[in-house]
Amino acid sequence: MKNSSKILFFTFFVLLAFFYSCNQGTTSKKEETILKGSTSIFVDETLTPIMEEQVAVFENEYEAKIKLISKSEAETVNSLINEKGAIAILSRNLTQEELNIFKQKKINPKITPFATDAVAFIANKNSKDSLIALKDVISFMQGKSIANIKGLVFDNLNSSTVRYLKDLAGIQEIPQKGVFSFKNNDEVIRHVYENDGMIGIVGVNWLSQPKPAMQKYVDNVATLSVKGLNGDNYFLPSQNNIAEKKYPLARDLYIINCQGFSGLGMGFASFVGGDVGQRIILKSGLLPIRIPTRKFTIVKSQNDKK
Repeated sequence: MKNSSKILFFTFFVLLAFFYSCNQGTTSKKEETILKGSTSIFVDETLTPIMEEQVAVFENEYEAKIKLISKSEAETVNSLINEKGAIAILSRNLTQEELNIFKQKKINPKITPFATDAVAFIANKNSKDSLIALKDVISFMQGKSIANIKGLVFDNLNSSTVRYLKDLAGIQEIPQKGVFSFKNNDEVIRHVYENDGMIGIVGVNWLSQPKPAMQKYVDNVATLSVKGLNGDNYFLPSQNNIAEKKYPLARDLYIINCQGFSGLGMGFASFVGGDVGQRIILKSGLLPIRIPTRKFTIVKSQNDKK
């Protein structure tokens, strides 16, 4: 009889714990709205500086807490696919293969383009060259010897910048000689600062929005003007050159929301794509997907009355 009581009590306890955990899951989802609650967002680490600023302003305006998780592009995409209800920031759209994976999972990703970024080439300030031809970089990536390139320095072998240059060069693997990789963009900038002849490849927002500790390094590297595959002119990755499609290494940025309900993913995407978020993009030196409107107040002077 005592054993029966113990079994009954244990069964009741398990059922109570189960219903409590289910209720907690339902409550947490209810507590998260488009402007309230907490969530995590995976971000391509080449885009971290601009997203940190967006999150800071968003959290200041709303009762929301967003944890940014910076990873390489490959890791960010894997996290988006493997974690249910994930949100990610990428420098490319989803491929058809990736969309098919979500379709099999009965998930319809909400994709919001919000800005245009650029891949920048940097060199030591002592470098004699301030210009670089994209065809030379592509040739070097293909394993050919190029006189004015001692080495290329990337942030991470799984990063979006490596994937971007590999796609341009039409290669599956990077050459073993002359191509170096580190952990992040900051380490690339430091390495170029300390070594003549190296060409660093970074997301341009790491140059326009450096951390205080990185300012001296950014100030002492030169951003190179790039000649595209067509034409003879060289262009810096400036906002104006990106807007006029003159800079050859521009790339669109996307928020990929797979939450499946009206949560912070939807609210944050609307914020970044809205007036305040687009002004942050404009101020950062990147190109917003839409130019924020400017309001002018016309004041009549006394001379106007005459």
